[in-house]
Amino acid sequence: MSRILGAKCRLCRREGTKLFLKSDRCYSPKCPIDRKGALPPGQHGQKRSRRLSDYGIRLREKQKAKRIYGITERVFKNYYQKASVFKGETGKRLLQLLETRLDNVLFKSGLVLSRTIARQLISHGFCLVDNKKVNIPSYQVLPGQIVSLNTKGLKLDLVKKSIEEKRTIPAWLKKKAVVVKLDRLPEREEMEANIDEQLIVEFYSR
Repeated sequence: MSRILGAKCRLCRREGTKLFLKSDRCYSPKCPIDRKGALPPGQHGQKRSRRLSDYGIRLREKQKAKRIYGITERVFKNYYQKASVFKGETGKRLLQLLETRLDNVLFKSGLVLSRTIARQLISHGFCLVDNKKVNIPSYQVLPGQIVSLNTKGLKLDLVKKSIEEKRTIPAWLKKKAVVVKLDRLPEREEMEANIDEQLIVEFYSR
């Protein structure tokens, strides 16, 4: 399982957007992105930075996507290679593979407040897919499969708090009480709007 051990808020500021790597802080006015804007971290963050090269622009987009989904470089590249085999738009297929990871489905369902918490719950055996325990955060959820938490998972305070917030879930997920079904693969407009997948494709195609 990929782990982000450094300061998570610094990563958000480096990419200039919320990556939702924390739980409560991302949804509160205390979020550094809201307080300090999109300034990069560090003592030189407020100084005018040099204009990025074409390579730098594509690299930053790849880094941002990788950090949003909380995966390593090797895993992200493997997803790209899988996406490139399919017919159609490679970028769209890449995002579909990332969006239908079990940890992301659990996060988008509103049962948890961040992908980090989702990975922890899955790794500790609290997550069920079609009523069978799955402890692999990268598990690829297929259309028609049902995702839920077991009884112990639903009793956790962080899960209760997330459920109480009643966040809006995407249309490709169908939720009834605390049970979520992957109804279909998401369309591009239903996935992460902060990612320009074409830049990622160009980065790996160079």
